[in-house]
Amino acid sequence: MSSTDAVAFWDGVYSARPAATDPRPNDRLTEVVTRLPPGDVLDLGCGDGGDALWLAGQGWRVTAVDISAVAVERLTGLARLRGLNITAGRHDLNESFPDGRFDLVCAHYFHTSFDLDRARILRSAAHALRPGGLLLVVDHGSTAPWSWHSGADVRYPTPAEIAAGIDLDPAMWTVDRADAPRRIATGPGGDTAEVTDHVLLIRRTA
Repeated sequence: MSSTDAVAFWDGVYSARPAATDPRPNDRLTEVVTRLPPGDVLDLGCGDGGDALWLAGQGWRVTAVDISAVAVERLTGLARLRGLNITAGRHDLNESFPDGRFDLVCAHYFHTSFDLDRARILRSAAHALRPGGLLLVVDHGSTAPWSWHSGADVRYPTPAEIAAGIDLDPAMWTVDRADAPRRIATGPGGDTAEVTDHVLLIRRTA
């Protein structure tokens, strides 16, 4: 499907539901970032904006992008209401990558049913890091009961497989973490279930 289809789909997803007034950050983000000094961060696929708002509240200088203009406009409004300095913009990562150098790049549940060259995008993210900077990739490692993507044929690549696909020079990047922790997640209807996250943390060393 075309990029136009993807834009229309994701704009439709956000337009069809009420705007989030207090979106929460992802668990793995807070787990990893709480121990880090604030700096410049890029949030890939910001969605409702929970990660971007939390990061800005912790003192990070946030750049947030999403393919959906609806999501970006809602995040911009929430940031303004809270007095937070977030640079949010609509961006099709299949076509280009945001400018800048960052101490942290986050990509949480960066999945889509549309064509997306994830490996190339994540490689660009790694190259956008300053020395010492971190790329945090958190993917689904299991199917929740409320997931859009269900079925016995769904396979989730391991963090090691994701790292291999990004194919970074080990002289300049190192894998700090590649594991599959479990947690209790809450679905949109309030149901809970144990799910697995695939967590990949890559550090730029040079």
